Amino acid sequence: MRHKVRGRKLGRNASHRKAMFRNMACSLISTVVVDENDPQRPRVAGRIVTTVAKAKELRPFVERLVTLAKKAAAHESAAAEFATDAEKGSDGWKAWRASEKWQQWAKAIAPAVALRRRAFAALRDPQAVKILFGELGPRYADRDGGYTRVVKLASVRLGDAGQQALIEFVGERDRVKAKKRAAPVVEQSTAE
Repeated sequence: MRHKVRGRKLGRNASHRKAMFRNMACSLISTVVVDENDPQRPRVAGRIVTTVAKAKELRPFVERLVTLAKKAAAHESAAAEFATDAEKGSDGWKAWRASEKWQQWAKAIAPAVALRRRAFAALRDPQAVKILFGELGPRYADRDGGYTRVVKLASVRLGDAGQQALIEFVGERDRVKAKKRAAPVVEQSTAE
């Protein structure tokens, strides 16, 4: 019996699964920022196609990373009041670095740095971490969860007829529910 045994094995050992989810998460996060001149750019930003089982297992992995980015955004905004706008290496920057404000800034920014390091440990891709903390964290700042959705596709994979699904970030190009149309009013004619 598999009572309380979480997760699918997906026909892989633990290290292979971990590497696969890391690669899939990096691919999904990297598609958020699209370069228009790239010939291999995705058709739709923030979406990848995979099997249903892989998409369902990838979802909590990615959502935890987005939560880390959201938490870091709060710490970064708190540290911004102690920051300086002087160029690094200038006299103003050196004076700020020697002041008490730098100590306060360092203390306020430390949790955000720790969260970035945790995300990098999970992804091992600096570009994906940059997109995660720069784009996705602020995008979902006022959303409590459910940052991704899994949509099953009707078409099957050509090689083995595996059921396909797409996993995408919510919020962009969401379907807007149409207003219910009222039936046209039928007027009674008084002609007799």
